[in-house]
Amino acid sequence: MITCPAVPSQPGDWRRQLAAAIRDPAELLGVLELDPGLLPAARRAAARFPLLVPRAYAARMRRGDPADPLLRQVLPLEAELEDRAGYVSDPVGDLAAAVAPGVLSKYDGRVLLIASGTCAINCRYCFRREYPYAEQRAAADDWRTALAAIRRDPGCQEVILSGGDPLILTERRLAVLGEALRTVEHVRRLRLHTRLPVVLPARIDDPLLAWLGGLHLPTVMVLHVNHPREIDRPVRDALWRLRAAGVTLLNQSVLLRGVNDDRDTLCGLSEALFDAGVLPYYLHLLDPVRGTAHFDVPANRAVELVEQAAARLPGYLVPRLVRERPGAAAKLPVGGCADNVTPVAEGLAVPL
Repeated sequence: MITCPAVPSQPGDWRRQLAAAIRDPAELLGVLELDPGLLPAARRAAARFPLLVPRAYAARMRRGDPADPLLRQVLPLEAELEDRAGYVSDPVGDLAAAVAPGVLSKYDGRVLLIASGTCAINCRYCFRREYPYAEQRAAADDWRTALAAIRRDPGCQEVILSGGDPLILTERRLAVLGEALRTVEHVRRLRLHTRLPVVLPARIDDPLLAWLGGLHLPTVMVLHVNHPREIDRPVRDALWRLRAAGVTLLNQSVLLRGVNDDRDTLCGLSEALFDAGVLPYYLHLLDPVRGTAHFDVPANRAVELVEQAAARLPGYLVPRLVRERPGAAAKLPVGGCADNVTPVAEGLAVPL
């Protein structure tokens, strides 16, 4: 039996924390006692893709360490301004998959809704850093257009809320969607892709838990954690509260150079996730969005790292190494030999 930790609930506190998030590169460098010489490049990169990091997340970073793996995920760098062949604005084919504003149909049986254009943190490797949220957002008309698209697809059994981050929405907006989905007979599951429980654990408050507990659909929450130090005590407590509310918790990570591209970090991440009630799910190769080439880990190295982790961990703690290709029928597992790594045949692909 899962028991809920005795964590005081402060509804609305997460909004105050989000409003107080660090948005100025100079402030981030000052808080972490980093070299001011990093500031000019950080300002140039932030002009293209803004800095945003909650103070609760910044507090987990090591002071004075410009290579801290949590800092590396959020600090704007000059490398983001370099143009690299193959790095594009829409690397996973989101726009081509749109069947209505913010409604993406990529895989059989599932529809993804861009529920919000806002996050609580701007990850520098984000594959939607150039996504046109102003025009492509499913919640723009209180879900009417999105729900109409779902009703037209009787094969859709699962609705996936993504963004941005769907948990940026208020419980009132989420409740409107939940009630609407109740009327769609062929929808059997709700999935949320979110980073908020990790970067802003105060979001897991009583109103949100009440909404989740009242849903008539089985609910899966796919988190995004890349490094074991992202899981501190407040995050662990928040995740166990979600488990106690009946939410299935999975994690997907991105393999990032300088963040988690070593065996010990990947193994430590899987162990930390399981201790918090979360099952490792996917380890993604970097989606080649413009400005992120400095994060890339070659596929050969990725395969080697997963093999090393598999030799140390039980099988259920080894995430599946995958890449996403525009137009593919599913996420594609990555495998191969030492000098020629390619996705396996589409027919063997693991579904999203």
